[in-house]
Amino acid sequence: MTKVFVTGGTGFIGSHLVDELIKKNYTVKCLVRKTSNIKWLKDKPVEFINGDLWSEEVLGNALKDVDYIYHVGGVTFAKKKEEYFKGNADATKSLLDICYKVNPNLTKFILLSSQTVSGPSPDATHPVNEDSPCCPITTYGRSKLKGEEYTKEYFDKMNITVVRAPAVYGPRDYAIFEYFKAMSKGLQALIGFGEKRVSLIHVNDLVDGMILAGESDKSKSNTYFISSENFYTWKEIGAITSRIMSKRTITLRIPHGAVHLIGAFAQLFGSFSSKPTILNLEKCKDLTRKYWICSIEKAKRELGFKEKMSIEEGIKNTVDWYRKNKWIK
Repeated sequence: MTKVFVTGGTGFIGSHLVDELIKKNYTVKCLVRKTSNIKWLKDKPVEFINGDLWSEEVLGNALKDVDYIYHVGGVTFAKKKEEYFKGNADATKSLLDICYKVNPNLTKFILLSSQTVSGPSPDATHPVNEDSPCCPITTYGRSKLKGEEYTKEYFDKMNITVVRAPAVYGPRDYAIFEYFKAMSKGLQALIGFGEKRVSLIHVNDLVDGMILAGESDKSKSNTYFISSENFYTWKEIGAITSRIMSKRTITLRIPHGAVHLIGAFAQLFGSFSSKPTILNLEKCKDLTRKYWICSIEKAKRELGFKEKMSIEEGIKNTVDWYRKNKWIK
């Protein structure tokens, strides 16, 4: 039976990946820490490996007999630069080093990376692709790029694939949830006065693409964007969401200067908290860029990837889940 090791399996994307792997009758192991919340994996046929990405003995025993490793875990929000690089770069290197020692011939190591590695697109007609120069604009993006660089050092030693994701939404998500929460209250906040376009993918399609990339022979030592076919404006997304929610919404446009000011205050007040804030000055850099769009032509051509869930179906699926679980009314 195929055995899979997953990091980040307790999180939003990782838990959906675990669900799909279970459906495929794979034996799944998930790395968890003492502080991990396992509510999305509770009562599922998963073996929990207690430790972290520096637990060499624990990981060595867990990895020696697996066929696939999906490295989804990482640090999305942090208070210090060092925390981003430790969680996204150094941790990736540690996992690769241990894996190479105990199981260098595994079928595939799949790293989930981010569009922030490439940075935003220059305009609406030139989405970034796998050959675009990497120009991250935040510490998070730079730390994910460093993680990719560590991974590529093993391209000629192990079977490895890198998957880059854009903005991801769907059930269980806390980040984009804030957008749906505001929409449920009749408010759509749009940043700036110009048109902004984004690539956006439902978590189910992302997970399908990750597994497709992992199981493809063509994907060895390769990088792929797994994303939506189309690019969307937030105004379009808002209109679809409003219609699905049956809500009349008020549109509030926030100037870029105000966004940075709000981010500065959030970062200041967050410095007194033990937890990092979701909004800070670096996040404002992301929010104020015009084009976060990427091309999936390579994934379509080499992997046969195809987005299955339309934006309408994806938003409805997400809204229905939020309502069922009483996250929104």
